[in-house]
Amino acid sequence: MSKTLVAYFSAEGHTAKVGEAVAKIAGADVFEIQPEVPYTASDINWKNPLSRCNKEKIGKKDVPITGKVENFDEYDVIYIGFPIWYYGAPNIINTFVKDYDWTGKKIVLFATSGGSDLKKTAEKLAPYLRGEYAIISQKLVKPSDKSEDLKQWIAGINE
Repeated sequence: MSKTLVAYFSAEGHTAKVGEAVAKIAGADVFEIQPEVPYTASDINWKNPLSRCNKEKIGKKDVPITGKVENFDEYDVIYIGFPIWYYGAPNIINTFVKDYDWTGKKIVLFATSGGSDLKKTAEKLAPYLRGEYAIISQKLVKPSDKSEDLKQWIAGINE
């Protein structure tokens, strides 16, 4: 039987709710990806060109993370969740994935967004992933999605 992990970053709590729901449905362990310096509301105000999120994205900066996934090698399927920033994953996700060898892993991406899509997210994340892996599914979770939508999506992945 495969061992599953849900790792997520949540700036405002939306992705955390989805991540916890996905973990419960999938019967997975959970790892919250947290920055060493927590984000404030002004840090994630993308409308301000001087905000932290803009400086990180434009400067392609790593975002130091607290903690590591223990026994990462034991996981076969890893869900990675995040809010969409600039049509991709926030830099903290790039930092997270760079820390591990993804050889043999099946990766499932899920994201929350107020309006962006996931079209190029996997492509933008690929340079940071080491090893031979497979991104087997990705889903944009909208506020209107119901628990049943997540259950059907996860059931389809596990088939």
